[in-house]
Amino acid sequence: MSDVLTISDTLTVEGGRPLSGEITVRGAKNLVSKAMVAALLGETPSELLNVPDIRDVEVVSGLLSIHGVGVEHDHEAGILRLDPSNVESAHVADIDAHAGSSRIPILFCGPLLHRLGEAFIPDLGGCRIGDRPIDYHLNILREFGAIVDKQPSGIALSAPRGLKGTVIDLPYPSVGATEQTLLTAVRAEGRTELRGAATEPEIMDLIAVLQKMGAIISVDTDRTIRIDGVDRLVGFRHRSLADRIEAASWASAALATGGDILVKGATQPEMMTFLNTFRKVGGAFDVLDDGIRFWHQGGDLTPIVLETGVHPGFMTDWQQPLVVALTQAEGLSIVHETVYENRFGFTEALRGMGANIQVYRDCLGGSSCRFGQRNFFHSAVISGRTPLTAADIEVPDLRGGFSHLIAALAADGTSNVRGIQLINRGYEHFMDKLEALGAAATLKA
Repeated sequence: MSDVLTISDTLTVEGGRPLSGEITVRGAKNLVSKAMVAALLGETPSELLNVPDIRDVEVVSGLLSIHGVGVEHDHEAGILRLDPSNVESAHVADIDAHAGSSRIPILFCGPLLHRLGEAFIPDLGGCRIGDRPIDYHLNILREFGAIVDKQPSGIALSAPRGLKGTVIDLPYPSVGATEQTLLTAVRAEGRTELRGAATEPEIMDLIAVLQKMGAIISVDTDRTIRIDGVDRLVGFRHRSLADRIEAASWASAALATGGDILVKGATQPEMMTFLNTFRKVGGAFDVLDDGIRFWHQGGDLTPIVLETGVHPGFMTDWQQPLVVALTQAEGLSIVHETVYENRFGFTEALRGMGANIQVYRDCLGGSSCRFGQRNFFHSAVISGRTPLTAADIEVPDLRGGFSHLIAALAADGTSNVRGIQLINRGYEHFMDKLEALGAAATLKA
């Protein structure tokens, strides 16, 4: 099967077959792209290992290249070599062309302001799962002393007096805002204190990267991160942690299809919360030296009450594929989404396949959240077990799209999944992996 996907790609899936076999996951999409940006801050080359061959890596490689960074990618070995010796300003049109719908350019701003004194970001796109506003990012950059100029084609930033350390108090532990602060603070003059920071494993791995480069960063138990700015950073050599989102997605696929999948490269520490939930639903797993095996034990799955949250809570990106499996549990499951306000849009397609899922504006489950008074459909009640039947499906976004793919694999009959190229953003060689697991899936342009 080919992984070269175009905008018109449709995947024809003959469902009803258990997925069985082994696949390999490499580095986390949510770390690798940020570590690539961090390489801009160094005065010497960097080397990143365990890099997945995904679209997001291509996008960031292109953005780095047009800013003068030398990029060498050994796709087979999963190694990226990045040389920032000749960083330069890029043309607006080039940035726009390479960025596409990616939101990564906003994270270039801090490093580019340090290196060049200026930065530009085009209008930003991204997955349709909520506003994901960049106001956090712009306000953070202003706090460091950046001048923000909003223009018709995007946002121009400058720092004629350099960037200074500051105190930032986040109203919510945003991963993106925490990454922005780290990438900006490490070379800002003086100390930066970030309160209410995100502490996801990918954040801690980014801190490890920056520490290898010469940064001074401490993390307190109350979600406060303190960064002492330094004058100079060097390159790094780092092996990315495994992609816990992809690993959990294949685990949910095993559960939904009644299969048995060995996910090589998956690691237990970053997945403990997911593993607990997987076991409660009725799945089985075995932690091995080189990965984790996930399988359906047979018999009925158990409904659960689940609430997503920031780390160490149940990750929002684990929620969507697991919901597909919960349609096959005997009884009523409740899922309360507290991280992204509009993440249940993907359930419409599942209802069209026979799932009994209702979404509500109320905070259902354990506690109230920041979306409770804002009129968002952020809770779901899944009533099962309901058989899934084949349908024609349009992929809405990366994680919802993979969830639709799982549903098609579990459904009786032949489904056509359109817009499948979006999945290529974050799931490496997923067509080859489907083939290795015995799926009856054919790609047609």
